[in-house]
This record gives sequence, structure tokens and C-alpha cells, in this order.
Amino acid sequence: MREMKLKALAKINLGLDVIRRKEDGYHEVRMIMQTVKIYDQIRMRVINAPGIKITTNLHYIPDNEDNLVYKSAKLLMDEFGIRKGLSIDLKKFIPVAAGLAGGSSDAAAVLIGINQMFHLGLSKEDLMKRGVAIGADVPFCILRGTVLAEGIGEQLTSLPPLPQCHVLIAKPGIHVSTKFVYSNLCVDEITAHPDIDGQIKALREADLKTTAALMGNVLETVTISEYPVIDEIKKEMIKDGALNAIMSGSGPTVFGLFDDSQKAQYAYENLRRGSIARQVYLTSVYNNGGSTNDK
Repeated sequence: MREMKLKALAKINLGLDVIRRKEDGYHEVRMIMQTVKIYDQIRMRVINAPGIKITTNLHYIPDNEDNLVYKSAKLLMDEFGIRKGLSIDLKKFIPVAAGLAGGSSDAAAVLIGINQMFHLGLSKEDLMKRGVAIGADVPFCILRGTVLAEGIGEQLTSLPPLPQCHVLIAKPGIHVSTKFVYSNLCVDEITAHPDIDGQIKALREADLKTTAALMGNVLETVTISEYPVIDEIKKEMIKDGALNAIMSGSGPTVFGLFDDSQKAQYAYENLRRGSIARQVYLTSVYNNGGSTNDK
């Protein structure tokens, strides 16, 4: 196999809680992650020249060892002594630095692709163990679906799927540093924690409305105070009929869940007409099956 095309899917956080700051500086988290059908496109080709060559459709995306795609490819090629060269063309559609795990998903797709292209015989669990060396979200991006993530995000437990619904995603024209958000999070001062156990119960009962009602993200305490436009987008989605809307990851992207297609379409068009969001997508959840579909 000399060429392969892959789709790297984005994620949202249905619930994100931070339990404590560890002595090593990392944070212990408890969150429910959900794959959605927005994706980057990756084409990998075996080439004669040795090394890893990366091209992208965005000029500000690094094409060297600073790219997680490069790190993933090098990790497996070094471990298994792959001498052939590899060309990776990355077309980015997932908003960058947005709390949607775009870079981690790209890295995960490359691990999966190289495993298949070079017949390495690694299981999904094998790839997930290697993926955590690239980033805490990479194992989830290999697993996909609806998942409880604990530890620093690498301890994963598959959950019953989120009932199918419409997912409206909107990113304002700002970039947020994950390091800044976690550095400024006062864990001991958090008074409202999302009900992760309640969400798990609702998922087991296939109860979309309760799952949505219990959505929460403690990182909003930092990001929204710094960037109030995030709260504006949340309120706009809820006003237009979202069951609920919260920030994904460390932001600044906001997503809303809708159980009504007409309301979702109206909210999508309303945000696209307005000025508070620069990138707007209407999509759905991905639960380890089915095709992708987005706007």
C-alpha cells in the first residue's frame, strides 16, 4: 500500500471537570468527550526520498517536527525502522487552537495510517499507548465515540453513545492558549462542578435532554472572563433553541446541541450572518460508525 487517505475527526467536551493540580504541574481531569463529524483530510504517500515531508493548506501550520503529524510519523517510523520516505498532505478544516483537538486527531490518524500502510500489526490499544506520548487527547482520537476521560485525559472508558442530535459549532476570531487557561485556573476556588456522573446516567438512559442540561466546563471560569464573546455565542445559541451550549476544551469554540433540525438550521444561519463568530459549522455526532456530514 503506497497511498492512503484518512479523515481526522474533531471532538467536543460534553462535560469537563478539573479535580486537582498534580505535583508535576499537570491537572487531573474528569470529562466526557464526544467525536463530531467535522474533519481534516490527510493523504499519505510512500516516496523514494527518505524522511518525512509535510504540506498543508494553511501557511501558519508548521511543516516540520513541531507538527504533531510529524511527531506521530517519526515515532512509528523510528520504532519499526521504516527506511522509506513519507509524504503527508494535511488539509485543515477543523478550527486551529480551538478546543476541538484538531492537532491531536491529525496525529491519531497518522498513527492509524502508518500502522495499516506498513502492516505493523499494532492493535488500537497499542496505538493508544503510543499516542499519549504525542498528546493527552491522542488516545481518545484513536478510540473515538462517547468516552469518559480521566487522569490527564489518557484513562479512557467507552460510554453509551450520545443520542443523535444536531451540533452547532462556532469559533470567534480569537485564539486561546491552553497553557494560559490551565495556569490561571484556581482549582480550589471552583464552586460549580459539572455533574459527570449524572451525564453518564443520562447517556445510559439515552436521555439527550438531561445530558445536555448537565453540560458544564470549569475552564469557562478563566476563558470567558478573558474573552466575553464566548458567553455571547453561548447565549445566542440558547436563545435560538439549543438544549444547552458550552465551551469546548480550553476554548474558544462554543458548541450547542439541538434536537430540532429547523432550530439548528436557523441558529446556524443566524450566527453566520452575525459578527461574533468567525467559523460556524452545523454537524452531528459520530459514534464509531456511519458517514461524515458537515457544513
